[in-house]
Amino acid sequence: MAEINISNINKSFGSTHVIKDVSLDIKSESFTVLVGPSGCGKSTMLRMIAGLEEINSGTISIDGQVVNDLPPKERNIAMVFQSYALYPHMTVFDNMAFGLKIEKKSKDEITERVMEAAKILQIEEYLERKPKQLSGGQRQRVAIGRAITRKPKVFLFDEPLSNLDAKLRVQMRLEIKQLQERLGVTSIYVTHDQIEAMTLGQRLVLMEKGRIEQIGTPIEVYEYPSSIFVASFIGSPPMNLVKGKMIRKSELELNGGLVIKSESFKDFDIDKQITIGVRPEHIVLNNKAECSIKVSTHNFERQGADSFIYGTVLNGEDKIIARVPHDYDYKNHETIDFHFDYANMHCFD
Repeated sequence: MAEINISNINKSFGSTHVIKDVSLDIKSESFTVLVGPSGCGKSTMLRMIAGLEEINSGTISIDGQVVNDLPPKERNIAMVFQSYALYPHMTVFDNMAFGLKIEKKSKDEITERVMEAAKILQIEEYLERKPKQLSGGQRQRVAIGRAITRKPKVFLFDEPLSNLDAKLRVQMRLEIKQLQERLGVTSIYVTHDQIEAMTLGQRLVLMEKGRIEQIGTPIEVYEYPSSIFVASFIGSPPMNLVKGKMIRKSELELNGGLVIKSESFKDFDIDKQITIGVRPEHIVLNNKAECSIKVSTHNFERQGADSFIYGTVLNGEDKIIARVPHDYDYKNHETIDFHFDYANMHCFD
């Protein structure tokens, strides 16, 4: 299969600099997810790899060949779009065969490849139907099948599940992951949905404002976020972030005046502005340990086995979410001590 090497690429639309000196190496046969909020540049990155957008500077190599000046059809890639992009007047078979006909493959080879892809995706019974006769999930399978028939070196997925309902997204997510593992094709998947990213990707590339914030496996990014942006973006609910200032050695004064002590702060200088972060699952309630934060509660959500308490740091503005057992006896507008687990507390300066 193909390794992809991206070196110092830049892209501007007029005076707007949307991709800023990005470099990235993607291993052969890997599944890489580009994830970030809308407007961060992830789809533009994908379109530059595909050849649908020009690069202002830098290079993109696929399988050792610089492809900057190659048209999309010569890059040996296949792309699956959010909108399916199926021809409404063609049958499923003809939609899946269209690219092969353009490449002037023989009729027997076309039939063999389409039937092979249809079997993999379990859409053999739909080959004579037209797209309007299919559900959203079936149409997306056809779009993926069209990509499979070309036997490309690289699969590019541009938010392919955004138009599906929640239940079908979960199902298709599993199918895409199993498909990539089965075919072993180098794949790049773009999404703004961090749940999709965490469940699909072998490696995540988090983007913000045209730059890469962090690269790592899903568990690395979740447990060791490199910035406040990553900490707040990855995780559902997101990581709790509380701002404060060092007033004495190992003592942090939070916005609102509450002072907490922890050896985790010992290496920060006095007057240093610090943001501490902790996941909802790493908060213990009403613990008498030294590092506790008083929180005024204002909401409670039951989500099956777990529930979540929402509150605000006493006399401050920072919001806090804690995960608790589903049978927790919640009382609204009470003040609770939230203890942060030292081993899982993060400090950002």
